[in-house]
Amino acid sequence: TAAGTMAWRSGGTSNASLVGNLKRNGLLKHPAVEAAMLAVDRKFYCPDNSYQDSPQPIGYHVTISAPHMHAMCLEALAGHLKPGMRALDVGSGTGYLTACMAHMLGPTGKACGVEHVPELVESSKANVRRDGKGGLLDDGSLVLEAGDG
Repeated sequence: TAAGTMAWRSGGTSNASLVGNLKRNGLLKHPAVEAAMLAVDRKFYCPDNSYQDSPQPIGYHVTISAPHMHAMCLEALAGHLKPGMRALDVGSGTGYLTACMAHMLGPTGKACGVEHVPELVESSKANVRRDGKGGLLDDGSLVLEAGDG
C-alpha cells in the first residue's frame, strides 16, 4: 500500500460492498461471520456514514466501533458463536454486534447485550426491529438490557 495508507480500510457504499471489502482485505474468513455481517445491515445501527470503516458517534459520548473491529471480534469468537451456544456483549451500544452474534447462534442460541446507557438500549431494540430482526427479540434469542456493574 501507499505510505500512510492502512490496508485494512474496508469501507463501502452498501452493506454488501462493505462486507465484500472486509473479505477482500482478509478480515473475513469464516463463512458464518460473513453471513452474519451480510444479514445484519449496519445502516440500521449507525445513522451516519454507515459503511465507512471508522468508529462513528452514536450519542452519549459513545461510538459504534469500526466495521473491521466488528469483523475481527466475530472472527476471534467464531469457534464459540455456534448454533445453540450463548454469548454476552458488554457495552452493546446500538445492538449491531449483538445482532450479528444472535444470527450466528441461531434460534436455539442466545445473545445477550448489556449497555449502561438506558436510552441506547431502547434505540438498539428499535434498530433491530428496523433491520427486520424483531423476531430475534420476540423469540428470546437476542436480549438487550440496561445494566451497570
